[in-house]
Amino acid sequence: MIEYNFDRQIDRRGTGALKTDALQARYGNADLLPLWVADMDFETPPFIIDALRKRLEHPILGYTIEPEDYWQVVKEWIWSHHGWNVECEWLRYIPGIVKGIGMVINAFLKPDEKVIIQPPVYHPFRLVPEGNHREVVYNPLIENSDGSYSMDFDNLESVCDEKCRLLILSNPHNPAGILWDADTLRRLASFCHSHGIIVISDEIHCDMALWGLRHIPFATVSPEAAACSITFAAPSKTFNIAGVVSSYSVVPNPELRERFYFYLKANEYDDAPIFAPIATIAAYKEGEEWRRQMLSYVEGNIEEVISYCNDKIPSIKPLRPQASFLVWLDCRGLGLSHDELVDLFVRKAALALNDGAMFGEAGSGFMRLNVGCPRATIRTALERLSAAISGSLPA
Repeated sequence: MIEYNFDRQIDRRGTGALKTDALQARYGNADLLPLWVADMDFETPPFIIDALRKRLEHPILGYTIEPEDYWQVVKEWIWSHHGWNVECEWLRYIPGIVKGIGMVINAFLKPDEKVIIQPPVYHPFRLVPEGNHREVVYNPLIENSDGSYSMDFDNLESVCDEKCRLLILSNPHNPAGILWDADTLRRLASFCHSHGIIVISDEIHCDMALWGLRHIPFATVSPEAAACSITFAAPSKTFNIAGVVSSYSVVPNPELRERFYFYLKANEYDDAPIFAPIATIAAYKEGEEWRRQMLSYVEGNIEEVISYCNDKIPSIKPLRPQASFLVWLDCRGLGLSHDELVDLFVRKAALALNDGAMFGEAGSGFMRLNVGCPRATIRTALERLSAAISGSLPA
């Protein structure tokens, strides 16, 4: 068995990496330790690089067709990892999940129809509908006493009106790393189906369930869920290939499928570029052992963060994620305003994280930490943060 090295430090500066090369523009300091953008600093698995390199041995990069086994490989991965027996005809390439959200909005919603989101949540869920001139309706999650979150169905009932036609679900949840349970998803499906609401289930982190837990695809929990859902997924987060846009949609309902896939086809949005199928097939055929080792390493990084904060920075309380490499840090115990909190992390600790306010009002006082990096990087970040907090306290 190959032992993969996740401790290797790789300098991404000067490669056009968003995480490093946008620091000056985004934070005003190019020398920050970047722990923000949701890609990992682990090298892309060698079997994916090898598959891409092999294709590059041919000197022509012209128009291509989909490989014959493309969707069969995806279908088998979904079945083996999530117990969801999808049909190949349900699957279609999309040029990115955020772009897919915009496509669903424009394919299905009239200009005066609304989109429901559940903050704190991934900020494009708000920005894309707003950018497409649709009203966003907020159904905030309930923060539980242990720092976890639950859906607020009473509020959903109160904010939903006849113009609400789309709900965007983060499953697993970003930024809190929640694996929604079957009862919650079933209840959401029942509500949305009965109100004529389509659910986009963003499941891009679905292959990154931690601690032996299991992701439940939204569309599998009930006939109602299958009937009202459009699921988006990709190998990109799991195998660190975000730059190779490899997203796809799964639509069980034939009426939704015909309408959405006709829209994709008419605009040629469903034409996968040359490297997307190659990377996807390599990831799903050869990537299981790498995935297991990577998740184990990420779990160790999460434990490092939780242990360090408990011992050295008790005013910051990390929420243990059930999935993904993102850790939601509750920094409200520091007693700082939003601007003061950002200043602490950026100017005093020289760290670049996503501030919680970008995920909605309920995220104020939080920071999102990306732990998909070598453990030494995490330790450096925690030490910087601890020193910055200590230096900020009154004598």
